[in-house]
Amino acid sequence: MYAVERHDSIAELLRVEGRVVASDLAERFAVTTETIRRDLDSLEQAGALQRVHGGAVAAGHTSVTELSLAEREDQQTPAKSTIARLAAHLVPPTFVGSIALDAGTTTAAVAAEFTGWTPATPGVLLTVITNAVPIAALLQHSEHIDLRLLGGRVRGLTSAAVGSATVEQLTGLRPDIAFVGANGISAGFGLSTPDELEGAVKTAYIRAARRAVAVVDSTKHGVEALSRFARLDELDTVITDLEPAADLAGALRDADVEVLVA
Repeated sequence: MYAVERHDSIAELLRVEGRVVASDLAERFAVTTETIRRDLDSLEQAGALQRVHGGAVAAGHTSVTELSLAEREDQQTPAKSTIARLAAHLVPPTFVGSIALDAGTTTAAVAAEFTGWTPATPGVLLTVITNAVPIAALLQHSEHIDLRLLGGRVRGLTSAAVGSATVEQLTGLRPDIAFVGANGISAGFGLSTPDELEGAVKTAYIRAARRAVAVVDSTKHGVEALSRFARLDELDTVITDLEPAADLAGALRDADVEVLVA
């Protein structure tokens, strides 16, 4: 494969997935990582991408870049589905308690796994707390779910309730498990998101829950958005679709965070 063909393929991968990892590209194209680094350097100079630690993200992806919910729905769909299926295993039919679902497309995939949730014991309801309007709409008719929708100002970009009222409601709750998404998870910065209001709600979920579970696909590995909402040691579990790179894996291990790979 010629360099120009690799460049075209890398650009297409970025368009679909939003992020590429240098070691994965080297294996994919059967070249050295040094060759891939030169490719990425060339593409960055051409304005086609932005280099980050271990790989690259799409051009224009900055610490404040935030796509709308609709724009994110078609990204990493298979990865989100596998993550969601594994997350659902944490809430088996024998589970008696409450869960919280943060706003986002990965947590929406988790919510979809619970639309047909049926308890092992007749009459038991699964309490679901969310600040996400689409998740509430998805679960509102589920027979065995006791749905609690948090109030607040709804951001059009994410269809999520945010603000002090939302955070205050969460401080008075203690869900058994909170499933939280993120725009980035890195060894040095922890979990982050571009918007501080969204970040404040995510922080409240993590602090309120007995077990905090981050659901993040591999395009978020090593990414640092503007607002940190949690340190790694504030998490209990991370569910993702690929093994994290050595630095992130080591940081998660040092923070005593369970990592489940779907």
